[in-house]
Amino acid sequence: MDSKWKLPFMSNKSPIEPPSRKPLSGSYSRQSTHSSSSNPFEQKLPMPSNVDVRRPSGPFRIVKATSTEDALTNCIVVSPMDFREQYIIVDNLRVFSTKPVPGFPQGCLGASQPHREWASWSLNQQVNVASYDPYGPNGAPYLSAAELEVEFQNRNRTTNEALDGEEMSQLFANSYQNQVFAPGQKIVFDFKSFNIKATVRSISCVDLLLSDSPDQGINKKTDPDTRGILTSQSEIHFSKSANSTLRLKASMKRPATNAILQPGFKFEDMGIGGLDTEFSAIFRRAFALRLFPPGMIEKLGISHVKGILLYGPPGTGKTLVARQIGKMLNAREPKIVNGPEILNKFVGQSEENVRKLFADAEREYRERGEESGLHIIIFDELDAICKKRGSSGGDTGVGDQVVNQLLAKMDGVDQLNNILVIGMTNRKDMIDEALIRPGRLEVHVEISLPDEHGRLQILKIHTGRMASNGILEGDVDLMELASLTKNFSGAEIAGLIKSASSFAFYRHIKVGTTAAVSGDLENIKVNRNDFLNALNEVHPAFGVSEEELESRVQGGLINYAKHIEEIFTEGKLFVQQVKNSERTRLMSVLLSGPIASGKTALAATIALGSDFPFIKLVTAEGMVGMSENARVSYVNGVFEDSYRSPLSVIVVDEIERLIDWVPIGPRFSNTLLQTLMVLFKKQPPKGHRLLILATSSERTMLSRIDMTKSFDAELAVPNVRNLEELDRVLQSIDYFADANVRADILQRLRGYTDTEKVDVGIARILLIAETAKQDTDTVSCFVETLARAIPME
Repeated sequence: MDSKWKLPFMSNKSPIEPPSRKPLSGSYSRQSTHSSSSNPFEQKLPMPSNVDVRRPSGPFRIVKATSTEDALTNCIVVSPMDFREQYIIVDNLRVFSTKPVPGFPQGCLGASQPHREWASWSLNQQVNVASYDPYGPNGAPYLSAAELEVEFQNRNRTTNEALDGEEMSQLFANSYQNQVFAPGQKIVFDFKSFNIKATVRSISCVDLLLSDSPDQGINKKTDPDTRGILTSQSEIHFSKSANSTLRLKASMKRPATNAILQPGFKFEDMGIGGLDTEFSAIFRRAFALRLFPPGMIEKLGISHVKGILLYGPPGTGKTLVARQIGKMLNAREPKIVNGPEILNKFVGQSEENVRKLFADAEREYRERGEESGLHIIIFDELDAICKKRGSSGGDTGVGDQVVNQLLAKMDGVDQLNNILVIGMTNRKDMIDEALIRPGRLEVHVEISLPDEHGRLQILKIHTGRMASNGILEGDVDLMELASLTKNFSGAEIAGLIKSASSFAFYRHIKVGTTAAVSGDLENIKVNRNDFLNALNEVHPAFGVSEEELESRVQGGLINYAKHIEEIFTEGKLFVQQVKNSERTRLMSVLLSGPIASGKTALAATIALGSDFPFIKLVTAEGMVGMSENARVSYVNGVFEDSYRSPLSVIVVDEIERLIDWVPIGPRFSNTLLQTLMVLFKKQPPKGHRLLILATSSERTMLSRIDMTKSFDAELAVPNVRNLEELDRVLQSIDYFADANVRADILQRLRGYTDTEKVDVGIARILLIAETAKQDTDTVSCFVETLARAIPME
């Protein structure tokens, strides 16, 4: 209740003086005295003191009101010989104000057509009448607000003018002040020469004796047996009746009714963690505007947001977010549609399925206009039905027709302002551009991988029941788990907890001839070791390709020369630059050198040492059997995945193999070459950083095709150049650790080459050493094989 109710109603005297009247006693008697006044609120007709006015002398007959003017007063016309009271109650159900009219027949009640419709009266029907004191102890409370539905009394009446609901409310309150109203009551009043028929849908009454608080005592009622007294301070709200041609201007005072948050709603109740920023953006862009009065929005000249596109990696919670949005709004139950469900084998049926989704919203918008409730339609896997038009390989054109139908429904000629379409996809690049422009799916929110704080929230949500039931061991540190689960999506964290639970359950299973549950099941606990074991079992899709990278550095990095240490040190500087520099969000480095010189091992070691959450290795062996277009798509997909992580490293191994380069011709895939050159220079999204480490044994070729210009830095990785460096390599091999053995090897190699030069890649040397180990004379086998590998002058 507004504070304006406090001062007048807290006084000892009511702000609305009831009509002055003598104490009632006896029964009603029809008098011969007439009054020239036609105002029912000023009737003070003399009444003999010996007449019992509480009991009518007989039933009254329902007749038509004497004139249209009388009908517009919302008063029952009576004879001054019958009544001098302002209020009567008929059949102990309906309360009316009376209007004594001289010459009106006694024993009759002149009721207008709205009166008869509301009370279900027939002409000449007999009714019982009694006086009614609305200000007495059993009288009606005051109205704080009333909601009325309006339409033209003549259904064929039309106008292009939108009627001002605020002006209409003021006129209504002034015309019918002090009258009693009840839900379901019908009234006809004049507004700008239009006869407007109104139906009371609900009333809000205030009992001023309940509490001193301005908000207590107000309650909304739709029961037809309730009633209240209209005052000049009552708020009147009008809405358009269904199927009426009447139009109302949007209200500047009345709050929007089509998108109000559920009472007591809290974001944490949605059971979604790590998406605080995303929810703030969704609420600000799509819902905040709907809380304001429609008149304010109309004054701004803008329309509501009609669509939201949620995109991001699988498992990050897009579908969960969309489903939970319906819980935060006081709206209808959302319609949830999986994309492929729209498609149908029959011609035209797919488009019909789209139209059916919008049918309810269209029907209600025609009936209620801006007062219509919000309709939410959720499309999961949107890319399945809304691919770019013309991209489908089939000749039926069904996909294009579905896109066209959806575009027309969202922002076509007949625009709807009561819909919110939420689309979800993992492939935003596949969605037709016309669908994601402003006016359609205009709010784009990336549901990305959660950061450490977000992962902690998700862990608390998924382990909350374990903790409350005492099943989570005290040594489990959720902060530690949040730091160990880099690049885990919400779904992968849920899978991690399931895996940890499986280890805990397995400890309580007795395995024998048959598997059975042990008797101490009540002591089951999920502990820290269970989670550590689960981390070895559940790996993030956008994590580190540890197995692939470690396979490239099986024996570890051998620091056999100063330049190797310099390369590794410079590589670490590049990592720190990408990680910390404000200006460098992208860095591409080329490691070039002869075959088997250790380029891939160095790149893998630098990548693993970066401690970045996303590390991916791109090799030719991973694309064996792919077509050229498939290779391009694969490489582009790796880079797109890297943009989802805040810090990423991509190792592109053997560029010449990736582009199918052969010296005969020469021949190579120009499409893949151009793709790599573009991706090496493409800046990652804001807030994301990427380090690219590429290796090649054909630097001359790269220079000829201008690919070296795509790199920001270059590191040369030479072979093992001389016997001194070879000696340091042999020291790392256990069966050549003896100094005398190494001296013998070096001496014999000098006899073969007559020089200190070696010029063999370290990978080749290590392979020769492993081969020699299989021979009975390891040293001789190693020396002879390596001597053949040393290039001759």
